[in-house]
Amino acid sequence: MNNLLWSPKKDFIESTNLANFFNYLDKEHNLKFNYDYNKLWEWSISSPKEFWNILLKYLSIKFYQIDSEIISNDTEIVNQKFFTNTKLNYAENILLSLNKEPIIFRNEKGYKETLSKQDVLNKVRKASNYFRSIGIKKNDRVAAVAANVPNTIISFLAVNSIGAIWTSCSPDFGASAMLDRFGQVEPTILLYSSSYLYGGKHIDIREKIKKASQELNTVSHRILINYPGIEEESIDYDEDLESIFLDKSFDEEILFEQNYFNDPMYILYSSGTTGKPKCIVHNTGGPLIQHMKEQKLHCNLKANEKIFYFTTCGWMMWNWLVSSLALSSTIMLYDGSPFFPNKDSLLKIADEEELSILGVSAKYIDALKNENLEFKNKLRLEKLNCILSTGSPLSAESSTYVYNNIKKDVHLASISGGTDIVSCFVGGNPMMPVYAGEIQCKCLGINLDVLDLTGKSTFNKGELVCKSSIPSMPIGFWDDDNKEKYISTYFSQFNNIWFQGDYAQITKNNGIIIYGRSDATLNPGGIRIGTAEIYRVVENLKRVEESVAIAQKWKGDVRIVLFIKLKNNQMLTQDLKDLVSMELRAQLSIRHVPSHIIQVDDIPKTRSGKISELIIRDIVNGENVSNLEALANPECLKQYENIAELNN
Repeated sequence: MNNLLWSPKKDFIESTNLANFFNYLDKEHNLKFNYDYNKLWEWSISSPKEFWNILLKYLSIKFYQIDSEIISNDTEIVNQKFFTNTKLNYAENILLSLNKEPIIFRNEKGYKETLSKQDVLNKVRKASNYFRSIGIKKNDRVAAVAANVPNTIISFLAVNSIGAIWTSCSPDFGASAMLDRFGQVEPTILLYSSSYLYGGKHIDIREKIKKASQELNTVSHRILINYPGIEEESIDYDEDLESIFLDKSFDEEILFEQNYFNDPMYILYSSGTTGKPKCIVHNTGGPLIQHMKEQKLHCNLKANEKIFYFTTCGWMMWNWLVSSLALSSTIMLYDGSPFFPNKDSLLKIADEEELSILGVSAKYIDALKNENLEFKNKLRLEKLNCILSTGSPLSAESSTYVYNNIKKDVHLASISGGTDIVSCFVGGNPMMPVYAGEIQCKCLGINLDVLDLTGKSTFNKGELVCKSSIPSMPIGFWDDDNKEKYISTYFSQFNNIWFQGDYAQITKNNGIIIYGRSDATLNPGGIRIGTAEIYRVVENLKRVEESVAIAQKWKGDVRIVLFIKLKNNQMLTQDLKDLVSMELRAQLSIRHVPSHIIQVDDIPKTRSGKISELIIRDIVNGENVSNLEALANPECLKQYENIAELNN
């Protein structure tokens, strides 16, 4: 059993939103669970129609219902739909719930801007009326290459109010990466930022935008999303949002298009490390009810509290963060590097803004741990109740680091889901203890299990699956009318069971450990090894900054190759290689010891911070690699080509 890191106190437990939900179920529905989360979860999956119907009303989601069936009666998960006759508008739910100061923006240069409720309402109204005036209508696609600034959220809500379909990517994408995504969905208009901040530099992207938009022949308008606090120029004679906000002709009341629960709302993209990214179409109601459930019950977010997630507009966590406005919270947006000008910059902002919830990637926490930075006696973080971590598995050592060096009394909630469901399968629970390296619980309404290769439930390591439908499963992929690609991606591994592609294990605490992507699982001699197991040991060594393990095809089998990035420009010595091998053998097994250990200067990652193990594997094995612009640092891949040592 992993070490206990935190246990909530009785008065804290009783004050949580989850406790309130238990009490609500008892009082209003005579469902008595006595604060037993496992019983609540069992009911949520055994009585899904009752659970989701109660939750829709408990969360005070505004909807218009006409004799709605809660879940359709199709036997196949892929065809099941939720609330088939229910209508709602996502943007309306957001705007009705705004507190007095719903949005704070900060950037790495110290600029700060706060938007009032009236600011947001006025700007969304004007942008919505402007979009209608240029012919945008329900189901039109609106694409955005956007910095994480308030006007991006304004634009999204305005587009959504009309019933048009939003799709966005990060401004650090190259023109071809933009085209690989937007070229498939044929947007009507293109919203764009002219620049973004990173590492102390304002990076101008107008030439990339111009190049990409010239190739998108469906685009009739380009509109600049103005960056706060700086003077900007648009491309040629494009319009800009700030001018639209000043135009009195767009002052009429906003008209909210009432969409069916299962109508499309936005398109997200798979990472696209092999072939073009898949265009994942999400519905209107599913993300809203899922996000509100996770934020309110699993993260304990309350009205007027401040929540932040370090994300770009190309990662699903941006969509997730926006939904927290529906709980009358204040969201903080940030543009820039989390480590500029100093390693503690982001945590200092969390302290200054008195955040209640701080969301980061596991790699961010790993980076702080690897530098052995201590904040507990330097920052107050008085109102910080919850630290969220996702993007990759959070190791036991990094979990422990949070409590030893950031804050002792905090709910550390490692969460895991994906762009595929734009929400979580497993997550936090403010009423339960936190154990090192474990995700606390299966999320409510998620019929999660771990299966072996024969499809049987196992308490050993296996494939993470979902055995029932959930509201935020995608409508499908764009331009995949018969759902062939969709079914092949999620339902081909096991019969009528969603296959997530994560390698996982359910613990004795009924928590979950994620070992990484199962398609990157190492399998030397037929023994399955999760890469996260190796990283946990190797990256605990003082000289190691980061590592990546892949399977190299070798003599009819595979062998493990470990690439290591060292701190402070150190060189990889034979002594360090021996130490790595010894620690892996001692802490894991002889099968975890790599055949080769090779030093590299950098490790390729996607723009959301995930290590691209599969690209390295394909390069080493001589396979074709495409769509490198999905990576944040593709230039480092040359180090992995034609390595003489790997011929022996």
